[in-house]
Amino acid sequence: MLSVGDVMSHEVLAVEPSATVAEAATVMGSRRVGSVLVMQDGRLIGIFTERDVLRAVVSDFDMGGVRVETTMTRDPRTVSPETPAAEALDLMVEGGFRHLPVAEADRVVGIVSMRDLTRLSRG
Repeated sequence: MLSVGDVMSHEVLAVEPSATVAEAATVMGSRRVGSVLVMQDGRLIGIFTERDVLRAVVSDFDMGGVRVETTMTRDPRTVSPETPAAEALDLMVEGGFRHLPVAEADRVVGIVSMRDLTRLSRG
C-alpha cells in the first residue's frame, strides 16, 4: 500500500503571513502550483490556495495591499508521510480541499495534492 511519503512533493513553498496576496499569487504562478504554506518562525500557521486568491479578488481588488494572513486557511489539517495515500485522499474529499501539508512532529516535510493522489488510481 502506497503512503503519502511515496507521492508527496518534498519541495515546500512558503510565504510569511505578512506577504501580500499578489506576492503569494506570483510565487504560485511562477512555480505552477496551486498553494503555498504560510509559515511563521518555522511553524506552519496556514495554507494559501488558488481559491484564496479568487476570494481576495472578489472581495477586494487591492491584491497588493491585502495580506495573506487575512485570507489563508488557518491551522490546516496535516498528515504524516506514513499516512496511507487512500486515507489522505478520503480526508481531502471529505474536507473539500485539494492540498494537504505533510508533517513529522511539528516540522513540515512536504505537501501532497489531490492530483498527486488521483494519479495513483490511474496507474
